[in-house]
Amino acid sequence: MVDKSLFMGFMGDSPQIRVLDYLSTEREIDFSITDIAENAGIGRATLYRRWDDLIKNKIIVHTRDIGKAKLFKLNTPSPKIKKLIEIYDMLALDELKSRAHNKIELAA
Repeated sequence: MVDKSLFMGFMGDSPQIRVLDYLSTEREIDFSITDIAENAGIGRATLYRRWDDLIKNKIIVHTRDIGKAKLFKLNTPSPKIKKLIEIYDMLALDELKSRAHNKIELAA
């Protein structure tokens, strides 16, 4: 089972959010469908049920083929995805600031 991330805590825990969470973390790398499903902590069948929506809404894009495997990644040039990444990064930054503040308080 995948631990709940800050992003999932904020956006909710659904298969699509798990995929977005994983791909936002690894946003510059492309993956096969199997790799996305495994690393997002969902089944391949579940990912396939959501796949058409992810492609149709241009959330993920096909990047290349290696043999029979098709690789995909987060569509980072998309304005919608850029905003999503801003939220993702803001949540991470806020958590880091909070942890640093707590360390300073404990040290004092």
